[in-house]
Amino acid sequence: MSSRILPLGLALLLGACGYDAIEEHPCPSAGTTLSYENFGRDFLSNWCQRCHGAAGPDRKGAPSNYDFGTLRDSQAWKARIFARSALSNTTMPPGPDDPPEADRRRLAEWLSCGAP
Repeated sequence: MSSRILPLGLALLLGACGYDAIEEHPCPSAGTTLSYENFGRDFLSNWCQRCHGAAGPDRKGAPSNYDFGTLRDSQAWKARIFARSALSNTTMPPGPDDPPEADRRRLAEWLSCGAP
């Protein structure tokens, strides 16, 4: 029983904080026109790769396994990227410069459609 209390408590806490989960935002029924080539690569390069790229000399404390340098990496980490950067999830990237809200909405769509 106690093993279920912690995840439930965490889910309630995150929900109360305005956390958006990828599971709550399904891919639009018509699909998406967004792809790694026309959206994902540039978004990740512009906003994530300084800290979450394999070649980054200064990852600013980002764990080494959180690497979003390829399509495969992006797909593997899509729920985590969504949880930190899509829609109202604005903890990443840290700092004064943030992706525009429209790009965070496109990121949510791209990730919820499987990051094609």
